[in-house]
Formats: sequence, structure tokens, C-alpha cells
Amino acid sequence: MAHLGVGLLAAALLAACSTPQTSPENADFVLVDKSDRTLTLLRDGKAIRTYTGLQFGAAPNGHKQFEGDERTPEGRYTIDTRNPLSAYHLSLRISYPNAADRAFAASRGRSPGGDIFIHGQPNALPVGRMPGDWTDGCIAVSNSEIEELWSAVADGTPIEIRP
Repeated sequence: MAHLGVGLLAAALLAACSTPQTSPENADFVLVDKSDRTLTLLRDGKAIRTYTGLQFGAAPNGHKQFEGDERTPEGRYTIDTRNPLSAYHLSLRISYPNAADRAFAASRGRSPGGDIFIHGQPNALPVGRMPGDWTDGCIAVSNSEIEELWSAVADGTPIEIRP
């Protein structure tokens, strides 16, 4: 009986010391504001969580038009898949380019590029965040933030990226 009491006490103490992982409820819309550097999860038109300090491509102003321009797209897309084996912790792919993006680039004899993601920090980075805007057009957040987004944003969720 004494062993049972000690075991229960130890379990209670361990439970009290652990930090529960909380994540926002599931979002039905993602809104990115590039000028404010925010990503807001919405559910039924109401903000449920906002992330700040987003990092973009090395040329963050303007809509992505061509492969290699290091811009982040602007417009309406969807989160169309996820990559648990990403080189950037975890990643959620944005459905860029859409038909209009492809047509614009084709009219100029160029590729629109692709593989635009919301992702965490590079796996090779031991702690913290890379400084400044460093992606090739993706949206970077902290590793703990991408873990929350991974849980809260389902494939097929619409995303709007505003200038």
C-alpha cells in the first residue's frame, strides 16, 4: 500500500511539472498580412490565433511572378498538402501557382515557380530563428508556431495572402 501511495505521489508531481501542449482550435481560413507580418487563423469569421514576426522571401514586397524572384505570393490559394520530412521542421504547402499565375508567367516566357510553403526554421539551426527575410518566397514561423499550425490547419483550408 505504501508503494502505491509513493507511486501516485510521484505521478502527480510529474504531471504538475509537465507543460501541457495547447493548440488553437481548427481554423477554416488563414489570413496573412505581409505588411503587418501577421498570420491569423480564423474560424467562422472570428480570429482564433494570430502569429507575428513572419519571415518572407529575400524580396518581400510585391506578388510572386516568376521562379527565383524570392517574393511571397499574394492572393487566394489553399493549403493543399503537408510535409513532415521538410528541411524546415514541418511545412504546409500553399497552392501557388494558380491558373492566373501560370498564365502571367507563360505570357512572358517564364516559369511562375512553385513549392511555396508555410514552414518552420531550418532543421540545421539548433535553436531560435534565422535573422531577417531569408526564404525563397515561403512564409517562415518559429518551430513551435508551425507545430500549432500543423495541428490547426487542415489540407484544403483557404488562405489569403495580402500585400
